[in-house]
Amino acid sequence: MSEPKRLHPIAAVSNVFKELKNLILPLVLVFFVNNKPKVEFWDYLPMIGMGVLILFLLVSGVVKWLRFAYWVEEGELRIEYGLFVKKKRYIPIERIQSLDISEGILQQMFGLVKLTIETAGSSDPTKSEAELTAITKEEATALKEMISREKHRSNAEIEQQEETEEVQETTKVVYKAKLSELLLLAATSGGVGVVISAVVAFLSQFDELIPYEKVFEEASRFIEYGVFFISIVVFVVLFIAWVISVILTLLKYQDFTLEMNDEHIVIQRGLLEKRQITIPFSRIQGITIVENPLRQLAGYCSVQLESAGGAAPAEESASIILLPMIKKESAIYLLKDIFPNYSFSDQFCPAPKKARGRYVLRKSYYVILPIIGVSWYFWPNGLWSSALVLLAVAYGMSCYRAAGWLLTEDQLTIRYRRLNRCTVMMKKAYIQSVSLTQTPWQKKKELVSFSAVIKSGAVGKKSKMIDASIADAHSVYQWYKRDDKNKCG
Repeated sequence: MSEPKRLHPIAAVSNVFKELKNLILPLVLVFFVNNKPKVEFWDYLPMIGMGVLILFLLVSGVVKWLRFAYWVEEGELRIEYGLFVKKKRYIPIERIQSLDISEGILQQMFGLVKLTIETAGSSDPTKSEAELTAITKEEATALKEMISREKHRSNAEIEQQEETEEVQETTKVVYKAKLSELLLLAATSGGVGVVISAVVAFLSQFDELIPYEKVFEEASRFIEYGVFFISIVVFVVLFIAWVISVILTLLKYQDFTLEMNDEHIVIQRGLLEKRQITIPFSRIQGITIVENPLRQLAGYCSVQLESAGGAAPAEESASIILLPMIKKESAIYLLKDIFPNYSFSDQFCPAPKKARGRYVLRKSYYVILPIIGVSWYFWPNGLWSSALVLLAVAYGMSCYRAAGWLLTEDQLTIRYRRLNRCTVMMKKAYIQSVSLTQTPWQKKKELVSFSAVIKSGAVGKKSKMIDASIADAHSVYQWYKRDDKNKCG
């Protein structure tokens, strides 16, 4: 048994900041509403109400900290917490699958860490079972070792082990990202759209305060300066957004290190917010190799793990970045070392030749209507937009060449392209379902699409092979139903 412990007092500040973050927009609105030359008494009421609310948040943050305690007792991690009603949460040690460590800016200032507890069979896979938001690194290490001892003590294979013996899990570093790889990752991350959409979403919150009509009038005058001047401005805006996305990506993946032991994979990354993500091998449902067009030309790829829940950052969803940017041949070499039971062959069964026209035609649909509209509105110069058909044909051919599948005794691999080329490797034991679909147009060509679903986070991840031959699709379906070993049809 360990004595009940409290979080560091900075946890009270963290609680307050977390709540205040949700009040930023109301505070800004209150400020603008009361920014008038003549202010009456009633105009102060929103500010008074906001002040009372902030005071309540300060008090509640301190009370939450005072009422929070954690300790290990009788094979359980026990946590007591609550503002008005004290709640108790007892987490059996054997259910704990990972303890993830992260360091935000506030924690780093005081030499603290946040410990996130993940368990098997959580009711909500998108949320952690519990969080210790501010403890020292020594306390985090001691807690991890204590939980490790408790788990090993309950294991029947080591019942004879002395109670005082500490069981240490030795980890080895298998990969550390180079600065050149991170720079290439940042430069090709495609975060420009994210930055611009974030700015637009922020400004949309002030639609009642920003004089958009006046802005549009100024924009119309601005357009009169000519296409060349506008192109320069657009280029500058996109360049600034690209620089911001590069900086954010570098901050996110700085010091990216991959470690492993017999039971877990441990990922450490981040500069401003340092994160340590622990992924049990038992939760890994599949592996995805992702190659976007620019990285593929340079021979680089990234690797993701499909995990059945866990403490992956929300922006990463259920796909956890295992290797952010690496030469593909080096990635295959590392993956073979980490996952010796997986097959990483590149000998795929391709889509049949009769499916080629369908791949091209499907991608052409997306540009036909825009071409007609542009050609009609800007006639006759708009006819130059017909060149988009060539891009659509090239894209369709690229998707056709990328499509493929491969069966081994216990693994299905599906490769496809949307914008990025994705190669998804799925063990038969983890595949939730395999389904076949056929449209009337496919029926005329004697083609079938098949898909496989594995568990990934709160929802499943579907990988689809479009326009396979009927024989190929049925061989995959029969492989999933039985234990037969199949080959390409």
